[in-house]
Amino acid sequence: MSQRVRERLSSAGIRFHANDNIAEYLKDGELEAIEAEVAAKAQEMLRALVIDTDNDHNTRDTARRLAKMFVREVFAGRFQAMPAVTEFPNAERLNELMIVGPLRVRSACSHHLCPIMGRVWVGVLPDADSNLIGLSKYARLINWIMRRPQIQEEAVVQIADLLEQRLKPVGIAVVMEADHYCMHWRGVEDDGAKMVNSVMRGRFLEDAALRREFLTFTKRD
Repeated sequence: MSQRVRERLSSAGIRFHANDNIAEYLKDGELEAIEAEVAAKAQEMLRALVIDTDNDHNTRDTARRLAKMFVREVFAGRFQAMPAVTEFPNAERLNELMIVGPLRVRSACSHHLCPIMGRVWVGVLPDADSNLIGLSKYARLINWIMRRPQIQEEAVVQIADLLEQRLKPVGIAVVMEADHYCMHWRGVEDDGAKMVNSVMRGRFLEDAALRREFLTFTKRD
């Protein structure tokens, strides 16, 4: 099944990197088939690790659980359509800085599929032509982006792109702070290190005072 979907995406000229969404190109029943294929491949991985899944009661059903976790949960942002978000016109012509956060985010790095756990702050400067969305919708949209194998530097850009497209603000800012378990759990095993990065666009790039105001309200512990 995965080969059939890959060929469909390639024929349409659609990129399918780890942090891309392919929901539009999946047909009814194909996600279930992909999940079954992932389970079969995961079972082979466990066997290659010399784990006796036939007799070990702890790992007997691990392949199926792994498949469900990857397809339906931690990487669901690849396979599910963007959540429905109602947009409202800026009837009151609001033009002051709005800050949302910290929002908890969870993902996995594309390099080792180890967890990324962090927080995101979003700054929005609307004008009369901007759209407004409910507070919870920021969390839904950001969660949709993060539930894919990600690289933090690319994730913040995807979040900024999506919010800029939906809100049409005169300025958008995104800051992410995260723990990377590919660094905590393996490699140098430094469990105190964090990564912080940001995207500033529009007025946040042009106006240093606005940028400082946003960063002041997003001070991290």
